[in-house]
Amino acid sequence: MATIGTFEAKTHFSQLIAEVEKGKDYTVTRRGKPVAKIIPFPQEKKESLAEGIRKLGEYARLHWKGDEPFDIREAIEEGRP
Repeated sequence: MATIGTFEAKTHFSQLIAEVEKGKDYTVTRRGKPVAKIIPFPQEKKESLAEGIRKLGEYARLHWKGDEPFDIREAIEEGRP
């Protein structure tokens, strides 16, 4: 983790944020003492289309009532709060 002073962090904030977006961490110091950390925000894992289709098929197998067609709209609504 790199260290940067408050004045330098303020002066070069846009560049600092660009580096953090790429994964770099910073400890911000004031008069040599650590006062803050700047770290990348955790990114949500995005599911692939194939994985989504696989999960939908698994859901259909578990919830399909043999005499009725599988209702995808119902399945989508069931997953919403």
